Amino acid sequence: MAKIRVIEEKCTGCGRCVSVCSFSQIKIENDKAQIMQGCTFCGACVDVCPFDAIEIEKEERKVDLSGYRGVWIFAEQRDGEIMPVTYELIGAGRYLADDLSEELSVVILGDKLENKLQILQRYPVDKVYLVDHPLLGNYRTNFYTKVLFDLVKKYQPEILLIGATSLGRDLAPRVASRLKTGLTADCTSLKVDKEKRNLIQIRPAFGGNIMASIITPYHRPQMATVRPKVMRKISPRGRSNCEVIKVDPDLSGEDNLVNIIGKVREETGVQDLQEAEIIVSGGRGLGKPENFSLIKKLAELLGGAVGASRAVVDAGWIPSYHQVGQTGKTVQPKLYIACGISGAIQHQVGMRNSEVIVAINKDPDAPIFNIATYGIVEDLHKFLPVLIEKLENLSSGKNKG
Repeated sequence: MAKIRVIEEKCTGCGRCVSVCSFSQIKIENDKAQIMQGCTFCGACVDVCPFDAIEIEKEERKVDLSGYRGVWIFAEQRDGEIMPVTYELIGAGRYLADDLSEELSVVILGDKLENKLQILQRYPVDKVYLVDHPLLGNYRTNFYTKVLFDLVKKYQPEILLIGATSLGRDLAPRVASRLKTGLTADCTSLKVDKEKRNLIQIRPAFGGNIMASIITPYHRPQMATVRPKVMRKISPRGRSNCEVIKVDPDLSGEDNLVNIIGKVREETGVQDLQEAEIIVSGGRGLGKPENFSLIKKLAELLGGAVGASRAVVDAGWIPSYHQVGQTGKTVQPKLYIACGISGAIQHQVGMRNSEVIVAINKDPDAPIFNIATYGIVEDLHKFLPVLIEKLENLSSGKNKG
């Protein structure tokens, strides 16, 4: 906790603190500065006051960090299948654990998951914590939060990594709040300060214009969610000699707050963007939502998935689960075709790791060309119909050349 106060005998009411407060939480009344309840204790007003009339008292919560050891990965599963982000996190976690000379552990929650142990044992992990219980078969926030919190309190891992999926984004902040520790969301890179044993959590900030490095030096565990597809998926290396720890959770059906009565997908037959090897994305350059038919047709001919920029999703042209970018999905296809997308940094964050990027845009100065493998400066409304016709001829056998 922190307290901030104005020393009235020193304050002259000059108003400099008002001008630097980014949250408009300071006002001048009766020639004295008044700080409102929404203050975030950023300290900008303290630094700018020429009369030292504002002071912040911070009450630090001392935590014994010495008992926290090891790196943990939360293995997300849905309908009994381990999600691909788990294998990406195992690769990142192995690197961090080796740097700290610690063990790498995986914790998996679900029902009837014993057969998944042999899959996890093919990866370079030292321990697997298996929590198998009928109430964990489907994700329920309160049950998963309680079990993961109890495990962390008992075994005290130094680092806990969770995928920044819809499930992970719901679970991670709840666990962090109960543990009274920090959480950095949507990380794109991770490394450690070996001397101080701090996890350096790197993520885009200020609309993707800078990369922020964040640490949690006074609390444990150090928690981060990692966006799918920003880390390379690790390959299995044969059966490892990892230890399996089976945990019997303290759960009761009487504590159930949610009953799952069914699962409904918004759209059937839609390919998962994060698993697609080919993605064709459309942006504002399409002009109107009806022209997404060109994107869908090209994707169909190439056997790929349909992506979109945030601008067209916000405009309601296409559902949000097609969005690629900082506030959408991060993808790593073998081929990414950007049609009518200018390529703002927010979009680039989500697709720049694609193996081959083809950009089609009539503006030669569009930022997308700075990262494109191949750039085509042309009106997409002229180019795409010709490309689609060529591909249709090839698929029908009309054009053997």
